[in-house]
Amino acid sequence: MTSQTRPNFLFIMTDQLRSDWISCAGHPVVKTPNIDALAAGGTRFANFQATSPVCMPNRASFMTGRYPSTHGLRYNGCILPLDTNCFTDVLGATGYSTASIGKSHLQPFTVDAPLRDEDRTERLIAEARRAPDANYSQEQPGSYDGDEPFAFDLPYFGFQHVDMVTGHGDKCGGHFRQWFRKNCPDWQAMHDPANELPHNYTCPQAYRTPIPVEFYPTRYVGMQAADWIRAQQDGDAPFFAYVSFPDPHHPFNPPGKYWDMYDPDDFEVELPYEAHQNPTPPMQWMDEQWQQGNSARTKTTARRLGKQQLREAMALTAGMITMVDDEVGRLIEVLKETGQYENTVICFNSDHGDYLGDFSLLLKGALPFRSVTDVPMIWSDPTSREGRVTEALASTIDLSATILDRAGLAPYNGMQGQSFMPVIDGADDHHEAVMCEFNDLGARLGFERPARVRGIRTANWRFTLYQGEAWGELYDLATDPRETNNLWDSSDHASIKAELTLQLAHMLAGQMDESPISRLMA
Repeated sequence: MTSQTRPNFLFIMTDQLRSDWISCAGHPVVKTPNIDALAAGGTRFANFQATSPVCMPNRASFMTGRYPSTHGLRYNGCILPLDTNCFTDVLGATGYSTASIGKSHLQPFTVDAPLRDEDRTERLIAEARRAPDANYSQEQPGSYDGDEPFAFDLPYFGFQHVDMVTGHGDKCGGHFRQWFRKNCPDWQAMHDPANELPHNYTCPQAYRTPIPVEFYPTRYVGMQAADWIRAQQDGDAPFFAYVSFPDPHHPFNPPGKYWDMYDPDDFEVELPYEAHQNPTPPMQWMDEQWQQGNSARTKTTARRLGKQQLREAMALTAGMITMVDDEVGRLIEVLKETGQYENTVICFNSDHGDYLGDFSLLLKGALPFRSVTDVPMIWSDPTSREGRVTEALASTIDLSATILDRAGLAPYNGMQGQSFMPVIDGADDHHEAVMCEFNDLGARLGFERPARVRGIRTANWRFTLYQGEAWGELYDLATDPRETNNLWDSSDHASIKAELTLQLAHMLAGQMDESPISRLMA
């Protein structure tokens, strides 16, 4: 048992888990007893919003405490510059042991080019900034072709230990792929689509993997994290463990018992397309594509589906969530077994959500409905393991400042989030409004150009502006919490629309990067 007194941190992140799909948040079907137990001994945020509703930009905002347009990782397929400081750098500089186990996604883990095909002009100087001479291939497949575990250039965004999992589903890459090839005797057969187990699901990306539970990426992340946490028990240094599960992100392929743990008939599409009183142009476009039988541009592109396909996606997602919950239980038990539980702050969060049937949509995209922006956030602190639910508005961008605050450390200049430790200590409020930013990597969903979306959420309103579009979104969350009636064109709400427009403008004006401060003398 360690003798150090500074708190450890176990930060658990899932991928594409919306806030209301855990049982402690009221989901009537999905069972998450270990996450529920964590919430029963901590503060659960009922209004926690992703800074960006897609993987890479939001994860970079978590690491930096900065908005995507400031830290530079603006859309999936972009990079977080290697000269970036992260809160883990601050922790490491004061003696913390830092580890990233699982999905990082701060660099592209595919060699595919972004969907920016509108401009192929040859330029003598291509970009406004010089590309640094740095290694941005560490999450890409080629780094893991060999048999020996790939050695990262450390520290990696402040992490002194990296156990990388890239991609999603049963065929993840990174260190997991190297481990899988070494430990699964018939790994090639397990990866052969011809050996998919039989099923009658019609949902896109529903795949019944032959890979057993013990060789599935979720179990790997849990096992590797448990081993690393055990190794810290006799050390004098406090630790920060970032444990990031690639599930329940699509493809929908929970292994073994988790495949049929839930029945599609147990789920309802409670908010079909018809529930929206005045669908926005992208919603209408997706509906038209579905009516015409057209497929989505990419596997990750949001789309409209029929009820049965949505129910199947729900059931399989629920299986993946429960598998993650089992691994959460494993990690908490390891903390207790090693005597580290009483000095460890445990957090549970997700990078973004999934439409998962809302308005008959699946996956995520430019439309920032609460299903994709609102994510679970639980903070269980050893100073008080008492259960509490807070309505305070907070965001991913606040996490790094909060972690540093809890560790007794000052943030660096340029950090844009604010510590919500006062909420953990009992305060009722945090932000008056939180901002969400989305930038697409190509023109999709009927947009003629890559979508540029900015919006704010207050206790009672959600206001969203789409660059260059005459339409936008305004929802009264007090009377319409499910966002079914867009009040953008309502003359009765012109004043609140103007007020929120000005509030958003002020927030955008404050997004200037304050770093670095010039040290030159006049």
